[in-house]
Amino acid sequence: MRLILFGPPGCGKGTQAERLRDSQGLVHLSTGDMLRAAVAAETEVGKRAKAIMEAGELVPDEVVIGIIADRLGEPDMASGFILDGFPRTVAQAEALDELLARRDIKIDRVIAFGVDDDALVARIGGRFSCAECGAGYNDSAKPTKVEGICDSCDGSSFQRRKDDNVKTVRERLETYHAETALLLPYYDKQGLLTTIDGMAIIDAVTAEIEQRLADIGGH
Repeated sequence: MRLILFGPPGCGKGTQAERLRDSQGLVHLSTGDMLRAAVAAETEVGKRAKAIMEAGELVPDEVVIGIIADRLGEPDMASGFILDGFPRTVAQAEALDELLARRDIKIDRVIAFGVDDDALVARIGGRFSCAECGAGYNDSAKPTKVEGICDSCDGSSFQRRKDDNVKTVRERLETYHAETALLLPYYDKQGLLTTIDGMAIIDAVTAEIEQRLADIGGH
């Protein structure tokens, strides 16, 4: 089974990718992770990517495609994979299609996580955690039972990630929608696209994905 997952930061896509990896025996391919691995392994394409990143430039599409091509040649890929974070543009999707066609590989399904922007902003923009034990909270959905005191360890120090604020989350959502706006019809025309409710509870999202994948041969 070969899948592509689309979803903005905070929609739970990473969690679902891990569940699919475990339940279906798939390899989870994050382009960021693959870039770092290629650089660390000092492959030819990894060396090129390292030089580009050290120069403060964006890694071009052909380099990312080269890294994916190298990864597809590894033995564990025979069981199938989940692509996460790529493609982001129609040009990247076309390049990916060409690469896969050369290897006689086809994408089985493209899963898009439908989100409510305002709800997602509230979910991510309100996150904070205990600085002492790491317990997670949310300003509106899951505040501490006693204000200023951690439920788990009674600690009184809390922290927020720098990018967990309303302004940054809104900007990331705008970028996501702009990047995927043309990709979704691109895959829809190929009959590959399915959209799920990305705002449902984790187990419900998992169940919906499993239901949408049930018609793929052998699963």
